[in-house]
This record gives sequence, C-alpha cells and structure tokens, in this order.
Amino acid sequence: MLKHSSLKPISEQEAKGEIDRVYHEIMQTMRVTGVNLNFRTWASWENFLPLMWDAMRPIVGTLAFEQAGDEVRKRTVSEVRALPTVSAFHSAGLGESQAFQVHAALRLYHYINPKLLVFTSAVRLALMGHAVSHALEPSEPIVLGPPDGMFPMEMVEEGEEEKRIKAIFEDIASTLSLATINSDYRTLALWPEYLDQAWRALKPITQTVEYNSAADRIRELARDFAQRLPAPAGLTSAAVKDTGENVDQILKTTSNFERILPPLILNIAILTGECETDYSRLVSPFPAELRKPLFSGGGR
Repeated sequence: MLKHSSLKPISEQEAKGEIDRVYHEIMQTMRVTGVNLNFRTWASWENFLPLMWDAMRPIVGTLAFEQAGDEVRKRTVSEVRALPTVSAFHSAGLGESQAFQVHAALRLYHYINPKLLVFTSAVRLALMGHAVSHALEPSEPIVLGPPDGMFPMEMVEEGEEEKRIKAIFEDIASTLSLATINSDYRTLALWPEYLDQAWRALKPITQTVEYNSAADRIRELARDFAQRLPAPAGLTSAAVKDTGENVDQILKTTSNFERILPPLILNIAILTGECETDYSRLVSPFPAELRKPLFSGGGR
C-alpha cells in the first residue's frame, strides 16, 4: 500500500505569494519545465522554502553546479552498464509519436534528477552544519531558463489516477518504500501501457544487490560534489528554527529524498538505454552555456 504522508505537497497551481515566486525561480535557475516533488514538498513549510531557495539559488545558477549534476549522470550511466537492460517500447505497443514523447520525457528526468540529488545533498549537509571545501571550479554563471525542446513536466495528478495506474503506483511505492509517487512515474503514467511494461521489467532489477550497491555509490558521489560546492549562505538549522519551522521534520524529509533519488536516477537511466546510445546518455541532454557579461571591458 502507498504510505500516507502527513505532508501535503504544494502544486504549481496552488502556489501563491512567496511560494509562487520561488517556483518560478526554480524553473528558471534549475533549467527545467516544472517543479519537482522535492520542492513541492519543502513548500509544505512555507517559511522554509524561500529561506532555503534564496540561499541555494546563487549556487545553482553556476557551471560548477551544472557540472556536478553531469558527473552524477555519467556515473549513473556507467553503473547501469552492469545491470540488465529493459525493453518496453515494443511490448507497450507505442506508436511513433508516443515513443517520441516518452523519449522526450525520459530525457527531461535524465537531465534534472542528478542535479536534484546534488541539490538535496547540499541542503541536508547545510542543515547538519557540515563544512564545505570550495573545491569545484569554475563557478561562472550559466544561461538560465528551461532549454528549448525540453518536455513539459506534465503528469497525472494525485487523486486523478485511473484504477490501473493506481495499482501500478501502489506496487512502485511498496517496492521502493515511497511515501509519495515521484513526478517521473506520474509523467510516464500519461502512457499507462508503457509505465506498466517498464515497471514490470524494472521491478526485479530494483531488488538486486548490484542495483542497490549502485544506488549507494551514486548517493555518495552526489554528497561528495555537494560538499565541495560553496556554502549556501544563511541556510542553517538555527536560521530555520528562527522562522518557526520544525528543523527535525525538514531534515528527516530531506534525508528521505536523498535516499529515494538514486534509485530513481538509475531507473530513468536504464529506461533511456532503449532509445539512446551509451554516448548520448553520458553527455548532458541539455548542455549549459556560460552567461555572457552585459558589458565587455576594454576600449581603445
């Protein structure tokens, strides 16, 4: 059964005031077409999300952060080479147009999830008071905004699932110990037959020692990169307490996201293997470009 969480994620449609402002900036700075479950859940603590985001935003919009996500993605592709492959397009009976859309959705999450894991690890480390080493270079600002051609983060909303999809979600949640179904699975549920076939193939893989060991290595790599990013100024447990929010609950939820993201990253990488080469999976689906200065120096 799907575990019920006392937290109610705030959807993009429900966001108002500061939460709406932060959601807009998240999509621009994270370079993504929607707001992932992590942020929608953190928004349950309405005083925490703006504090946390304002501390993290200057770090996220840099090449150093983008490259950290790239390295986690590369490691993931390397890890899945040792795992079984999955073929679900044909068994799901997808037409050419549907296959194109599913591929685009997989590329979206193959891009954003590694960055999201590094982000989550950085938030957890900050709340726990860990020091950083400032070892990542360079840290130049990048061009912001969702890349052209990125799939819109559309998904089946909670409470609107048909019976068949709800049963798949229940099985995913039970197997992976999820309190809430991730955005990725809700997006893939737009093509129910594909999600059904994909999960049938993924489920036994997720129960292997090799898979779980790979997830642990990805998590540790993300933590390493997060610890080498600049410290998010002002993001401390004391600052969160001053807002009146429950630090222990926030840290517990953040740690849980850090636990569940590596398997999700693996699952998406495995699924992309059916529609992409190893090389295309290794490189970023949406490479970042450095932001040009508004004014160039020099003169005659």
